[in-house]
Amino acid sequence: MKTLKLTLLCCLLSAFTFADVSKTQKEALIAIYNATNGDSWNKSWDFDQPVAKWCGLTLDKNDNIIGIDLSFNNLNGTLPKELASLTALKFLNLSFNKLEGQLPSTLTLMVNLEDLKLFSNNFSGAIPTDIGGLTNLKNLELYNNNFFGEIPVSIGNLSKLESLILSSNQLMGKLPASISNLKALKVLSVFDNSLLGTIPSSIGQLTQLEELVLSNNAFYGSLPNELAQLTNLKTLLLSNNGFKGNYTLLKERLPNIVDFDLDAANMKGALATLDEEDDND
Repeated sequence: MKTLKLTLLCCLLSAFTFADVSKTQKEALIAIYNATNGDSWNKSWDFDQPVAKWCGLTLDKNDNIIGIDLSFNNLNGTLPKELASLTALKFLNLSFNKLEGQLPSTLTLMVNLEDLKLFSNNFSGAIPTDIGGLTNLKNLELYNNNFFGEIPVSIGNLSKLESLILSSNQLMGKLPASISNLKALKVLSVFDNSLLGTIPSSIGQLTQLEELVLSNNAFYGSLPNELAQLTNLKTLLLSNNGFKGNYTLLKERLPNIVDFDLDAANMKGALATLDEEDDND
């Protein structure tokens, strides 16, 4: 009898010690492993170990997966739809891998996400039109991929967003005016795409912006007067577009500017303020 009690006690202690994530979350993790050639990862997962010991994972006190960081880990393949079963996930960093294909439509169901970092992969297709449903996002970094199509209008619903980096893709169309809703935004970078059109005057509402990078696109026309309202800007890169006008005084109107980049053609001629340029249009 004493032996039986001891055995039961050991079993209970073992179950408590190795408390693990739910079956649904385990299945989602295994789906990620299988879809991205987990056997070839630099740091693979040992399925004989508790999930809490698998590399790159962060769990909360209730054994929910709240963070995945598998950057620089030689992932190749596509992201499975089962990813969305990780409903508590707040942080997902899969940067610097070889992932490809479109983002699963179920990604936009992960409403607790705060950081989504998928940069430096080979993703393609359009950015999901309903990405604006991820209303807790603070950082959205999709640069250095092969995304194409337009920037979704719904991106303006991401009111908590502080960093939006979509550079070095194949994005087209205009910069959506809805971006002006992102009042917490500090970094906006769309460098090296095929974006076009004029810069909406509503960009002046992004008063927290510290970095605005629009270089290497097909933007044109005059810069809006409201650009001078972005007094927190430290970086303003505008070269290799079709902007017109002389913006020599613009730097002086932005007191915190450190990095300022314009085409030589926009730095020549008589000095002019943005207001004066508009009066001449």
